[in-house]
Amino acid sequence: MQYNHIVIRFGELSLKGKNRRHFESQLRETVRKKLSPFTNAVVLKSYDRILVEINGEDHEKMIAKLQEVFGIHAISLAIRAENELESIKEAALATFLKNGQGPKTFKVSARRSNKHFPVGSMELNREVGGHILKNTENVSVDVHHPDIDVKVEVKDNGTFISCETYPGAGGLPIGVGGKALLMLSGGIDSPVAGYLTMKRGVRLEAVHFHSPPFTSERARQKAEDLMQELTRYGGKMKLHIVHFTKIQQIIKEKIPASYSMTIMRRMMLRIAERIAEERNAMAIANGENLGQVASQTMYSMHTINEVTNLPIIRPVVTMDKLEIIDISQKIGTYDISIRPYEDCCTIFVPAAPKTKPKREKANRFEQAIENMDELIQEAVDTIETVTFEEQKEQTEFEDLF
Repeated sequence: MQYNHIVIRFGELSLKGKNRRHFESQLRETVRKKLSPFTNAVVLKSYDRILVEINGEDHEKMIAKLQEVFGIHAISLAIRAENELESIKEAALATFLKNGQGPKTFKVSARRSNKHFPVGSMELNREVGGHILKNTENVSVDVHHPDIDVKVEVKDNGTFISCETYPGAGGLPIGVGGKALLMLSGGIDSPVAGYLTMKRGVRLEAVHFHSPPFTSERARQKAEDLMQELTRYGGKMKLHIVHFTKIQQIIKEKIPASYSMTIMRRMMLRIAERIAEERNAMAIANGENLGQVASQTMYSMHTINEVTNLPIIRPVVTMDKLEIIDISQKIGTYDISIRPYEDCCTIFVPAAPKTKPKREKANRFEQAIENMDELIQEAVDTIETVTFEEQKEQTEFEDLF
């Protein structure tokens, strides 16, 4: 027998009460889009699972794609059997044997959601377990710490038996948590912050501040490549590129060097707030990490935050740098982030930036910037918006052309 189904199990969704149906519907739609390159696969609705008919597609590639979908707790390869005891026993044995000669112990975990099936869960455990023991050698039952857990799920449309289970991405399905605007710098932290924000079901758009000729086109390309990588987890997304050179030059000319970083971040936040409001985003997300650089002390955050009323989401604020790097490597953004091209946050950096800036001083220094509102609106009016969609892998047939 060959694997013919994939069973997708939920995590937090099972706790969502009245919102559960909406969350599951959103997740099913995301799964359908994710598996669209596998044209023979069919996504089926089930009460407490999502079932996928494999229909000859590459199940390993399908699982790799599904592991990028937020809202999935676990993914299992399964053999579907008819709701008949002998068929279930044979399918369970076939599934167990697919694990090679490695497992020495096992248990059977039967779950009977179809209450019309005449065999109860405990009896099914005994029947299936006994059949496996009779048809194998040097194997025993261990209900506490088994090498293999043979899951048997009796449903209205058949019984699904699985032994191989893969971890999902967890979190909540994209789209159930509203929309936020990610401040994407091009470094290691901000794409990780974007990933973790999306993990809570938040749909993202992003803003990148570009300062030619002080920052190169390669720096912009790095931000675009990071955005492209994030589409693996968030689907279709937009990147808004702000031309920031004029504002940075004015800050350099008008603002004391020790406060230039603070004022620059305040200007960025004002621009981000206006873009967020235009794009119906309810929050701003960024990669700030407490104490990592001068603009990310508690004092700096307090002074910089003064200019916006939108919530600021900081998913990596308490993490060590190595923790952030580990996530960036896992999600595929690390190698892009370490490309040696400076973004606008790293140019004009003062020798001694203020680590405890005060709001009253920041407000006083900003009075030297004439027509601030016009400068901000000009930056918003001249943004370039680039749309990104997840890239689909080419098939062998397509590679021939």
